Parts: sequence; structure tokens; C-alpha cells
Amino acid sequence: MLLDSLIDKAAQEGTNTVAVAAAEDAEVIEAVIDALDRNLARFILFGDKEKISSLIEMKKFDWMNNNRLKIVDADSEAIAAELAVKAVFNKEANVLMKGNIPSNILLKAVLNKEYGLRTGNVLSHVSFFEIPGYDQFTIITDAAMNIAPDLEQKAQIIKNAVLLAKAIGIETPKVAPIAAVEVVNPAMQATVDAAALTMMNKRGQISGCIVDGPLGLDNAVSALAAEHKGISSEVAGRADILLVPTIEVGNVLYKSLIYFAKAKVGAVIAGAKAPIVLTSRADSAESKLYSLALALCCVKK
Repeated sequence: MLLDSLIDKAAQEGTNTVAVAAAEDAEVIEAVIDALDRNLARFILFGDKEKISSLIEMKKFDWMNNNRLKIVDADSEAIAAELAVKAVFNKEANVLMKGNIPSNILLKAVLNKEYGLRTGNVLSHVSFFEIPGYDQFTIITDAAMNIAPDLEQKAQIIKNAVLLAKAIGIETPKVAPIAAVEVVNPAMQATVDAAALTMMNKRGQISGCIVDGPLGLDNAVSALAAEHKGISSEVAGRADILLVPTIEVGNVLYKSLIYFAKAKVGAVIAGAKAPIVLTSRADSAESKLYSLALALCCVKK
């Protein structure tokens, strides 16, 4: 199992600490307890202490005698976010995780000029899918952060995804900028940007990977489809990373894989000073655990 291998990899380290903002959520608590049972990391849970401790006790977990778990009371979601981000900023933790809190509140703290985690780079969402019948990760970016990225933003989004891919052992990720057609059409900006990104890669402006596009989704992931269309490329049929042109494309592809293909996923926000686990409040505990493992594997040493 591809995503289970990330859990095993994270467990080999086991010394990282995760700051969870607004941890009073049953699925988050289940993922945290599972991570503790697997010795993946230490946790600092920020939020309503009474609610958090009650949820933990409902799981029959003895947190009072566990030195890898700490609960810090916070009067509001905004304060919980601020304290969690400050914990990462002050190096008390090296992964930030979203709990039962709107993304905009957490991201406001992440982008705070005084104590936030901004680096000057674009923040982007990177998701690692394990799809039944497919023997490698399918990495999709960006399905949740950047609405309609321009060329420079797309270049940074690629760089973020490549860093994460390398962190889990993909030495030279193959990147396919996705479009509706495989040829450059000036009326379709996605194809123009894809061609420019391919040239930027060839000239060393985007390094550590192989970029080739524009490619349709079919010939990016299917060698047979690429062959039928006469496309000869190091990336076609073997893409590790699918760069989508807009958030709508990414969002629909992301949800299609989960609901139609029954894929499993782990996802993080990259480009900040530390990995950020920013799952949806509707995501399962399993998905939260996979996202947490992915983030732990990507901590910079």
C-alpha cells in the first residue's frame, strides 16, 4: 500500500511534533490517537480543553499519562490558530495541522507578518493519491489554494510539489501540465503556460524534475493513450505530478478520484516554513492520518 508506506516512513523518525489548531473534532482526535499508537509524532492540541479531553476519553485513551500529548486551552478558534502557528514559528512543533476550524482563520494566522510561516513563496495544495489498479502515486496540484495561477505561480507550484515528491523518494518527478489538448493554442491559456513551463524546465529555471506539456489527462497517465495519439515523451503515460490549470479543474479531479475511483489520499500545503495539514472537515480520520504521515515525511531537517 503506497500511503501505508508513508506511515511506516514517518514512524521511523518519530521525533517530530505536530501543533493542531482547534483540535475539538472527533475525526481529528481519532487520527491523532492512531498516530500516537503508531509512534508517528508528539502532539500539542490547541482549543477547548474540556471538549478535546472529553473526545479523547471517549476513545478510551489515557492522555493524562502520555508524555507525547499535551492539550493547551484556547478561548476561540482564532486564538487556537494563533497559538498553534506560534508553536511552529518558535520551533516547539514542526508540522501544523488544521482541526475543526475554517481554513481562512488558520491561513490568516499562517500569513501573519509577525509570527506566521510565510517564506515569500507561493503556498500550494499538493495531494498524493493511491488509486486502485495504479501502482504509483498520482500527485495533483493545486486543488485547493490557488484559484487561477499565472505562469510564475505555476512554476512555484511545480517546485513545491517536486520537493514533496523527492521527500518521499521520487528522485526525478515527471510533471505534466494538464490541458484540454496536447498542442499549443493561443486561445487556450493553459496550453500556452504548459509550453512555457516545459521550456523553463529545459533551461534550468525549474529543476529537479522533467516537465512536458501541454498534455491531456489521458495521455499524461496512460502510455496506451499517448501511443495512440503519437506522443513521444519522457512524461506522457508516466506522469508523477499533474499540474492543473485552475482550482476548478483540480477540485473536480480530486473529488472524482475519491468518489468515483475510491482512491485514498493524503494532502498538505507546501511553500510555508513547515508542512501544513489542511484537510477538509468532511475528510475521514484515515485521510487525516495519511495527510499527517505525508507532512511528517516532508519535514525539513
